[in-house]
Amino acid sequence: MAGKNAPPEINASSMADIAFLLLVFFLVTTTMDTDLGLSRLLPPPLPEDMPKPPEIKQRNIFEVLVNSNDQLLVEGEIMQVAELTEAAKEFIANPNDDVKLPAKILKEVDFFGNVEVSKQVISLQNDNGTSYNMYIQVQNELARAYNELRNELAMEKFGKTYDYFLETKDKDKVKAIRKIYPQRISEAEPKNVGGAQ
Repeated sequence: MAGKNAPPEINASSMADIAFLLLVFFLVTTTMDTDLGLSRLLPPPLPEDMPKPPEIKQRNIFEVLVNSNDQLLVEGEIMQVAELTEAAKEFIANPNDDVKLPAKILKEVDFFGNVEVSKQVISLQNDNGTSYNMYIQVQNELARAYNELRNELAMEKFGKTYDYFLETKDKDKVKAIRKIYPQRISEAEPKNVGGAQ
């Protein structure tokens, strides 16, 4: 029996139950951020009897290489990541019909009528030693090039951005803009290239 001046004892038999209930409550009510990584739709596997696709002319390919030292080589020349968006936009749009840049074909596009569409393809290859950070930066710059061109086209034609049509889910206008500037990024399997000399 405790003395008169001893502090009263606390019954701790239900503390474990309370701690468990609090843990369950926080697990159930906590949300996890899941929007990390890249949004890419992989193509379905090709059937074995499918004929070989036609060769792409070199003028239609924009080569982007990243080595193990995170150095960027674009069309055979060293480039900073910050310069990649403008270089890619120039290649994709080919506004001056340069014979060294992609050829164009005439396509019928809703809202736009007959439009010349570039046959561009961006070929991205990185080294096994390329850092994930550099890989993401390059992907972001290439995606930015397409988005800026699409936004400029939408503003010119509709007075609203491409992003606005994505947010409002105007599928017809989004589809038309994507027909003019289709995002074609071909990623080759990473290989061991090493650093630039």
